[in-house]
Amino acid sequence: MNRLQWDIFCKVIDNFGDIGVCWRLATDLAARGQRVRLWVDDASALHWMAPAGCEGVRVLPWAEPLDLCAAAFDAQPPDVLVEAFGCEIAPEFIAACACIHWARGIKPVWINLEYLSAEPYVERCHAMPSPVQSGPAAGWTKWFFYPGLTKATGGLLREHDLTERQARFDRDAWLATHGIAWSGEQLVSLFCYEPPALPWLLGQLARHGLAGQPVRLLVAAGRAETAVKAIFTDQIGLKPNSDGRELLSISYLPLLTQIDYDHLLWACDLNFVRGEDSVVRAVWAGKPLVWQIYPQHDDAHLTKLQAFLDRLDAPPALRALQTAWNEKPSGHCIADGPIADLATLQAWRGSALAARASLMRQDDLTTHLIKFVEKTR
Repeated sequence: MNRLQWDIFCKVIDNFGDIGVCWRLATDLAARGQRVRLWVDDASALHWMAPAGCEGVRVLPWAEPLDLCAAAFDAQPPDVLVEAFGCEIAPEFIAACACIHWARGIKPVWINLEYLSAEPYVERCHAMPSPVQSGPAAGWTKWFFYPGLTKATGGLLREHDLTERQARFDRDAWLATHGIAWSGEQLVSLFCYEPPALPWLLGQLARHGLAGQPVRLLVAAGRAETAVKAIFTDQIGLKPNSDGRELLSISYLPLLTQIDYDHLLWACDLNFVRGEDSVVRAVWAGKPLVWQIYPQHDDAHLTKLQAFLDRLDAPPALRALQTAWNEKPSGHCIADGPIADLATLQAWRGSALAARASLMRQDDLTTHLIKFVEKTR
């Protein structure tokens, strides 16, 4: 395999999502012997997400104008350009690439890395060319690359050693290291925006637990923590169950590195996740998951959710919970009752493990990208 120079461009809209996906891709490429420059307009999240950095990955500021000298652009021009999520690579960078092309005959493979979706159009549009008609790169081709859950798409990000690391994971030790007092409760992680159903969820866990067992809710730092604390401040119906038992306890987590966020998902019995990076990591965890998709004003996110659930062959009760979790406020109350009994939770676990096993048999996103670049060059 050739060692190529990859330049990845990322504009941060959601500090956890866009930069999270781009950093995982960059580090996975570096682990496979590739050189990576990651251009990002706000790298602040990497201070806690990946404090140790990564050998083979240079993080550079996407500012106006780009400092191409500091990037050693002339010495190592890009072999591959990746614009993440349609962010549109800086025009001066394309112009500099074009100058290199005309002087040395070097033309990079230009990839637009799209958002994850399980909808049917992804298979139709994956790896489609888009000829560049004007500007310094006229005559080049931009390729649309779609992550996905089928063999006809670009796959999902997955490191080569993921299975081995997961097999070595020690839940008890990890919880103790993070000061989480655990006495055998069901563990549930919560990483979310501010879903209207959050008060309902907390009330159900307080009254019924999970599958009749006490729950320890592990709440991610940031918006999830703020939302949960606001609900308790407002004293919205969080009462013990009928015999007076407290079935819900809560631990608030600090900001976690990407590695520790994986560990959190592996440790829990049920994971509430949000956005693209965390849902993919939850799939690899092989545990039941509930995904809060970034809401869109025309409810297009609900169609995306159903397509995702179809691909995972989610059981009916889990589909119902996913739908309720993503609904807008409607004035009606979600039915009271346990979120899951033991049999339901077991079905969710079986479904999650089956989906993970099926997806593990497919090539991952980085493998697909490297193969595509080698073929296209």
